[in-house]
Amino acid sequence: MTITAERKDALIKEHGRADGDTGSTEVQVAILTERIVNLTEHFKTHAKDNHSRRGLLLMVNKRRSLLDYLKKSDNARYTDIIAKLGLRK
Repeated sequence: MTITAERKDALIKEHGRADGDTGSTEVQVAILTERIVNLTEHFKTHAKDNHSRRGLLLMVNKRRSLLDYLKKSDNARYTDIIAKLGLRK
């Protein structure tokens, strides 16, 4: 359900704006997306895990808030991250 440190480093390198950039909106959205995908796979075998489902909903809401902020502040970066991650608008 969690992502490995190597995968997290790869996401940071791929979506970061500079070296060691861990806090930019794009990196946060990419990490949240990876965690959401992992939890979605988890629910295919554990359908009644409602405690983790609450965490999933919190992550989806956090990602949505970050994407809304990015859309307001820099629309080009927003469309770029949506295209890279394959998310719906």
